[in-house]
Amino acid sequence: MDASSPSPPSPPAPSPAPLSACIIAFNEADRIGDCIASLAFCDEIVVVDSHSTDATARVAARMGARVLQRPFDGFRSQKQFAVEQAAHDWVLCLDADERVGDALRAAIEAERARGFAGAAGYRFARLSDYFGKFLRHGNAYPDRVLRLFDRRRGGWRGKREVHEAASVDGPVKTLAGDLIHYPYRSLEQQLAKTQRYARMMAEYDYARGKRATLAKLVLSPAWRFWRGYVLRLGFLDGWHGLVYAYVRANYVRQKTIMLWLLQNGQPVATPER
Repeated sequence: MDASSPSPPSPPAPSPAPLSACIIAFNEADRIGDCIASLAFCDEIVVVDSHSTDATARVAARMGARVLQRPFDGFRSQKQFAVEQAAHDWVLCLDADERVGDALRAAIEAERARGFAGAAGYRFARLSDYFGKFLRHGNAYPDRVLRLFDRRRGGWRGKREVHEAASVDGPVKTLAGDLIHYPYRSLEQQLAKTQRYARMMAEYDYARGKRATLAKLVLSPAWRFWRGYVLRLGFLDGWHGLVYAYVRANYVRQKTIMLWLLQNGQPVATPER
């Protein structure tokens, strides 16, 4: 080719992929505004509200979200319903107590500009605030979650309604940056929440044939504490890391005790009269 000949045109860059944000919420009027604000780069925001008794739905609608009402029947089912209502196939899923951090937003937008090429989904770290301090060690971090994906190749699948996780068929990439998480308003709320989750997990495990043993009753909580606080350096988070490790070990203790009771024909919740 003659040196003076014009170079062949470069192939056009892929168009940015349209992106829907999906949020599930219940009585989150004080937090959902910050969540929605962090998603301003998305093409639409869908909020599935479980008939909140506060101003959650009004706040979300005022900020431009499309609000849908659906009775709560499980975290996984609620999130999958939200994904199915989205206008676009690429979805970013958040809880109302989460925010997209600046670095994570930049990483998402960079991938989006390339049309999310070469991936069916993306995972990223979740950074949790624990009573005034972000935990950066132990079992709390990096806590990578898959929340950005192509719904044509995956979603909130399976039967487990608590500690649910999205999955996809295809390559999964890890993005830089953090999903900022504000999980607890108080210790009382955390204890109530973990007890509820412990019961749901015990019932799920029992239904699929899993059984507790005396050894697990004794050793599982101790192992959870040792792994998080010592092996994963949770002690570097100071007293916040210590309290967090204790409470998480207690969650394992509650779950194992409840499973033990179920397999021995005992109730774990107060029977309806």
